[in-house]
Amino acid sequence: MELKRGVNIGGYLSQCNHQKEHYVRFFGEEDVRRIRDWGMDHFRLPFDYSVVQDEDGEAIPEGVELLRRNVLWGQKYGLNIILDLHKASGYDFNFAGDNARNNLFTSEELARKFLSLWTLIAEEFGTCGNVVFELLNEVVETENADAWNALIQRAVAVIREIAPETPIIYGGIKWNSADTLKLLNPPVSDNIIYTFHFYEPLLFTHQKAHWVPNISMEDVHYPGTMEYFKALSEALGIQGSAVMMSDAASMGPDFIRGMVDEAVTAARAAGVPLYCGEFGVIDRAPLPDTVRWFADAVSVFRENDIAHAMWTYKEKDFGLIGEHYAPILEDLLAILTGK
Repeated sequence: MELKRGVNIGGYLSQCNHQKEHYVRFFGEEDVRRIRDWGMDHFRLPFDYSVVQDEDGEAIPEGVELLRRNVLWGQKYGLNIILDLHKASGYDFNFAGDNARNNLFTSEELARKFLSLWTLIAEEFGTCGNVVFELLNEVVETENADAWNALIQRAVAVIREIAPETPIIYGGIKWNSADTLKLLNPPVSDNIIYTFHFYEPLLFTHQKAHWVPNISMEDVHYPGTMEYFKALSEALGIQGSAVMMSDAASMGPDFIRGMVDEAVTAARAAGVPLYCGEFGVIDRAPLPDTVRWFADAVSVFRENDIAHAMWTYKEKDFGLIGEHYAPILEDLLAILTGK
């Protein structure tokens, strides 16, 4: 299996209204065909645990069949599919720092439920040659780094008992930051892929995002000077720290390369491939700057043989097929697919 270029299907089985009508409306076979026709080779499918597993840990047959439908569409159109557990029972990146809601790493009961979910997924899809498993999206807290390593080891072990060859993806902490892959323990199995997410500088990619505290509500252009980006990134706290700590001379390819290099170094040390599972620009950013950012990011990925999936196919403020991107859609597809 080879993963090179793909797209996320955010808002379909995660970060959504979990109703049958939504599932039917949001994404279907024609969308998979379109992704294939664009020249992509895979799609990343975020799903919540509640799609396939009830609160008692029992399988939900309808949800399993929903995943299977997408796997079969992928097979029909020659696309690989990453089954990305976006929200686990006891862990949701949206509740970062809330120990009352995010207690996966302190509860053995929830850890066992997490392992039972991956047992279920492995049993259902472990023989499908176009399927990749992604253990969990965006662990955030630094204090969970050791517990995350321990849970990774347990999850890989239970999956490998059932699916010895299926590729398994996982990343570090701080929203899958590139500079946290070095905190992962060495892989305990073959067919492991390290992942990171890339939305830097956040000041540009998330400009005017109402959910980001202190983000600029004015147009932010790319590229630019580090002085400008540092002046406005300081107010973002930890979410602006990548810019504040950068020693790049200017905001552009050198900045991106400096960040990605940390992920490349960690993956090479571990002897595993590297995958950027999410990257994108909000649908409020200036269009010419959006094209330039994508061109620079993908250029750095290609320099380092990093597979990638842009965020995201539709809606969710980043939707590629939305009206905002229509004037630059062909430019973006050319960048993303290398055509």
